[in-house]
Amino acid sequence: MNDCLFFGWNQFPTLFENESFLITKPIQFKFENENENEKQIKQISLGILSIIFLFKNGKAIEYLKDSKQNPSKIQIENIQKVTAGGGNEAILTKEGNVFAKGYHIDSENKTEFINISSLIEDTNDRIIQDIVSGVSSIYLLTSNQNAYGIGSNQKGQLGFDFNTLQKTEKPILMMKNVSKIFSGISSSHAFLLSSNQELFVCGNNQFGKLGLGRSIKEKIDKLTKIQNIPKGKIIDIQGGFNHSIMLIENQNLKRKVYSCGNYRYNGFGKRRDIYEFTQIKSSLFENDDNILEISVGEYHNLILTEKGKLIVFGYNEIGQLGTGDTKFQRIPIQIELPKLRFNENISNYHISCGFRKSFLYYSPLSSSNLEEDLIKLFRRKEFCNISFKTENGEIIKAHKLILKYRLNQNENQIEKLQEIISKKSIKESNQIFEMIYSNRIINPELYSEIKEIINSNEKIEETMKRIYLNENENEKDFIIERKEKQYKFPKLILIMRSELYRGMFLSVTEDKSNKVTDYSELSNKPFQILEYWIYSNQIKDEIQITQEIIDEIKSITGYFQLNQTKPNLIDLLINKFKNQN
Repeated sequence: MNDCLFFGWNQFPTLFENESFLITKPIQFKFENENENEKQIKQISLGILSIIFLFKNGKAIEYLKDSKQNPSKIQIENIQKVTAGGGNEAILTKEGNVFAKGYHIDSENKTEFINISSLIEDTNDRIIQDIVSGVSSIYLLTSNQNAYGIGSNQKGQLGFDFNTLQKTEKPILMMKNVSKIFSGISSSHAFLLSSNQELFVCGNNQFGKLGLGRSIKEKIDKLTKIQNIPKGKIIDIQGGFNHSIMLIENQNLKRKVYSCGNYRYNGFGKRRDIYEFTQIKSSLFENDDNILEISVGEYHNLILTEKGKLIVFGYNEIGQLGTGDTKFQRIPIQIELPKLRFNENISNYHISCGFRKSFLYYSPLSSSNLEEDLIKLFRRKEFCNISFKTENGEIIKAHKLILKYRLNQNENQIEKLQEIISKKSIKESNQIFEMIYSNRIINPELYSEIKEIINSNEKIEETMKRIYLNENENEKDFIIERKEKQYKFPKLILIMRSELYRGMFLSVTEDKSNKVTDYSELSNKPFQILEYWIYSNQIKDEIQITQEIIDEIKSITGYFQLNQTKPNLIDLLINKFKNQN
């Protein structure tokens, strides 16, 4: 059974039939009719009127406020992400489609999911990579890095003058060149992070919760740049009803919490509102500890640290802070947790706040192999540099470096692929590229058409090894500087693989710098083993493994999540060590 702890308001919807409506200490939550797949929680999203559980098999269930059939299965397959807001829900599928429901999405039929991504006017901009819910709006980020909004614009949260746009039931373009969108389930405001790391905001600015400064009006109905944002990489921003919380990571991978908005909930404990994002300082998450995640509900906040501390502050009248009482907490405090099943690996736990409810749940990273990573890379359109046109004139993008090595290193094969794609639908084209990137036969009929132009007999590991060993300097656009020499790699591959390893390549997705200096404390031979394995999932035959090498790489296993990969690097090292001795 997963560890899944609940505390807060046991109503609207009710999760525990035989418990009080007010649960002030974390208790174990179990599904009544759980099967093997439903033990594997991927995500929990808490809205004001609903709770959605997403499982690792791509299926989801929902608990609804007034339903007599809780939980009910969501009849959508291959789900990647779910999000619930104030009366709205959105589902992102692995194919990049978004289905949503709610009064502000479809006022005539608010209980049925509709495909809102298909309503985007630009047919070449309908593949979605991320979704976020606000209290009465939903935000979509497309694979072309464009941000759209749908739903209410009552507080200007879609970035348009309320007098000209009160509501839209079709996604409307808010901003181009966006890398991330942030909002919150009780929030009538949104934060949009541009591709060059500038932060723009719009919506309700009551109590200064947009972080724009004191002398700013309470409704911002035009996207406005925040001039004074904390230095560092923005990991997350979440909005409550009257405040906002930001998580920043500095160059040393140390994470800090910043807050603005109403004094009751901003965590400073003083009777004054904060109008710019200001750091919350506390011994609970300073010094030798670090922050993993933040989560913000309507009026309450949770912080989870690497040492397994759950830190809380804000409104607590329903027990949603898990303190065992209902006392308001204006400054961060640590709460006592039951013994967790995997306490030694707290980074596999996640937190989720909703409308007077909270969850702490276990959800380890999915194991990853090269084929899965390549398919993920195909879906990241911001790094694509070659376009293909389908039979309906829709554009599908890919990566020239990957195609070069997968299509027999022959430029003519790319032209042949262009010809094949020009006669296919967008769905068929996506299947073709996924087969090229992964060597998996998803559609046998389509595969027969491309078999002659791809390296169908070559394992992905071998293709990646050829990319790694290639001598073309023009393809090596990323530098790691060690004390003894420079290492040059194709940046694209590091982007694909480094998502598994938190902070391994600090600026790998930043345009400002393609250089990293001494990213780890590994000595030379372990470093060489690691970077070769990143490309090939293999260890060089000629490398002699020692116990010291195994111990040194083991020391970074938890930090880089190396235990979540297939094959497991540590297992490979141990087996090779045994065979050599």
